Amino acid sequence: MGVFRRFMRFFFYHFYHTFAWTYDFVAAVVSIGRWDDWIQTVIPFIQGMNVLEIGHGPGHLQDKLLDEKRTIVGLDESSQMGWLTKRRLVETGHLIFNLTRGRGEYLPFASNTFDTVVSTFPTEYLFDTDTLSEIHRVLHGEGLIVVLPAAWIVGRRFLDRLSAWLFKITGQTPAFPYDILSQRIKPSFENAGFKPEFRTVEIKSSVVLIIIASKSSARI
Repeated sequence: MGVFRRFMRFFFYHFYHTFAWTYDFVAAVVSIGRWDDWIQTVIPFIQGMNVLEIGHGPGHLQDKLLDEKRTIVGLDESSQMGWLTKRRLVETGHLIFNLTRGRGEYLPFASNTFDTVVSTFPTEYLFDTDTLSEIHRVLHGEGLIVVLPAAWIVGRRFLDRLSAWLFKITGQTPAFPYDILSQRIKPSFENAGFKPEFRTVEIKSSVVLIIIASKSSARI
């Protein structure tokens, strides 16, 4: 692992933990106010009422799905993110919610539990074999995993170009959209027993990549 990659792992660990309270501000700045809009693009692809969100962060999607009266469970390894989400949900009037601290490769849920597992801007752990196998286990036979791994700012204004550069140097967005499809993401899903489909959504001078993957009839 290169020095830069080790530094970025160190940076994001503390970003999600020690400095979790800065998350919303930083996300809003680097996306020029698009972050919440990006996250909401996954909602039309979520099926069913029983939903698990892996890596819920500060709770924006939890809030939206609770508004829709879904049974939503949130899982995040960061206790700081759990605290931020609890505060957000209470402030928005949601007094009943289900948040769990844990890791994706050890999901504390029974098999065939969820209609959809969703994750937005996950770190690379989500595409590990152990994590995808656990997701496959907790989804029922017709279940889906919906993942928003990256977004690209394509506007030509100065702030758009600056934001795109920030995403690129931090490794949050690959240099070319389909690099992640051909080199890593698609084989990872297929090896875990999923049939992935890739879609793009255009919103506010940006393009959001969304993966919708169904369980294969037989594990590969």
